[in-house]
Amino acid sequence: MNLMATILLMVLLSSCGQSSDEATSIDAASNGSTGSSPDSVADIIFLGDNIITMDDSQVNAVAVIGDYIAETGDTETILKLRGPDTRVIELGERALLPGFIDAHGHFIGVAQNIDILDFSSPPVGSIESIDDIVAAIREHIEDQQIPAGQWIYGFGYDDSLLAENRHPNRDDLDRASSNHPIVLKHVSGHLRAVNSLALTKVNITAQSENPEGGIIRRREGSREPDGVMEETAMRAFPWISQEIGAQRKKQLIRIAMDIYAGYGITTVQDGGSAMGDIELLRDMANDAAFSLDVVAFPSINSLSDDTFDSLSYDTTYSGGFRVGGVKFMLDGSPQGRTAWLSEPYTAGPPGAAADYRAYANYSREAYESRVAIMIDRAIPILAHANGDAAIDMMIEGISKAVTGKVTPDHRSVIIHAQLMRADQLDRVKELGIVPSYYSVHPFFWGDWHRLSFGEQRAAFISPVKATIDRGIPFTIHNDSPVVPPDIMRLIWVTVNRVTRSGYVLGPDQRATVMEALHAVTLGAAYQYFEEDEKGSITPGKRADFVILQENPLNVDVMTLADIPIVETFSRGISVFIKQ
Repeated sequence: MNLMATILLMVLLSSCGQSSDEATSIDAASNGSTGSSPDSVADIIFLGDNIITMDDSQVNAVAVIGDYIAETGDTETILKLRGPDTRVIELGERALLPGFIDAHGHFIGVAQNIDILDFSSPPVGSIESIDDIVAAIREHIEDQQIPAGQWIYGFGYDDSLLAENRHPNRDDLDRASSNHPIVLKHVSGHLRAVNSLALTKVNITAQSENPEGGIIRRREGSREPDGVMEETAMRAFPWISQEIGAQRKKQLIRIAMDIYAGYGITTVQDGGSAMGDIELLRDMANDAAFSLDVVAFPSINSLSDDTFDSLSYDTTYSGGFRVGGVKFMLDGSPQGRTAWLSEPYTAGPPGAAADYRAYANYSREAYESRVAIMIDRAIPILAHANGDAAIDMMIEGISKAVTGKVTPDHRSVIIHAQLMRADQLDRVKELGIVPSYYSVHPFFWGDWHRLSFGEQRAAFISPVKATIDRGIPFTIHNDSPVVPPDIMRLIWVTVNRVTRSGYVLGPDQRATVMEALHAVTLGAAYQYFEEDEKGSITPGKRADFVILQENPLNVDVMTLADIPIVETFSRGISVFIKQ
């Protein structure tokens, strides 16, 4: 069963009732009540010795009233808040933590991908070769009786894991169908593979020039497109987002919210949002409040000056939604070998020159101009920068924007920050920049990075420990839908840095379990300017929780990814129960 089928089944089952795996609940009505007044009666009380507050306090009881944590402390004190309708949850060996916070991802992408073909390789999916991709497309067309001329979309193929060790090209996809235009998005989201009919539909030919910030890959020894598009060259092709109707998209958004809740996540990010999706999310939240918090960051790169000038952001949620700032895209991806480096790749893409460093996909002038305006308007900034040259560009833009001013608490975020150098970390600290590391990479692509960047650079991918040693606030993320929004696996990789082959990539950059937990709770809340509202089990903060089957501080660190999510609470309401 592939990833999306599995998580959709999980969501369906989660609505069917409570299982024996759930944390034990006591019927408070049969056990009396010691609440002192109606105003002090708890809606939920958690009891247990495995409560990880993330605020340095050690408690064994937590009381929730409405959306907020009312009180924490010892069992005797907290049980005084029990009323006839209080749900009392005895945790036993299970652990209670603050709800996980998605520091970066593409929520709308997760929603949209539910309706398209999944070409993920193990352990996420089952695709192992280009022949598997071709067969899956043929089967889909036949099973769904898709008429000729209708576009076919798929996501998740990974050339580094395919038997052929390359991207599918137009000839491969022509074998799947010459009567349907086909567009497949690479797992990184930074490349697409298309067939000949798709090229014809958008009029990309041997005479077509590369767009700024992108490349049309060519057949060897020719200018004829080979069907692989990098970065901005992808924009010539339609995508599923342009074909899903508003009602279906709303359904998919609600389903995706349940998927995230199943991973213990209570705050979700849509990074690089389309303006139309922001309006849709806002309208949905106003009609019926979201079960989780959703924070959107509109994509800056392609906005017109008029739209850019009208940008604003929300400091508070309305119906569980707010615009949290803006997002810049400065380069590509290391797994796609389009991350922009200051020194050449050890092994670049096929046909690359010996001095290949990739490239920026946004002009320095436009970035520096717009980032200065955002800083002046106190609008939070995310900037996608994987390669160290892109990170230099990000840092320099922030430095110029704040120089000569009373430095604001801007908390500008370097998204991914994979090939961060040690000297860059020192500037990051000086400028108050927050790195958000794509620290699941050592497992998924660590072996690939050793080939692409050489041992020394690969070992410093996502340098979490060097960041901690400098006292720099940081977060970690999955960048879903690139990989599933599985926070426990993210923690496992951050703590162990084990590749698919079992190699430990940069052992000196491993975090402790508590450091990794901080990055997805209180650290992530800080990134969002929400540390006073979320991220720890502290009286007065939001009642966002996750119950884990085991205490992650007490298990073998190699088993962290296997700890099940038992239940998730958002604003004091149970939004997921494990079956």
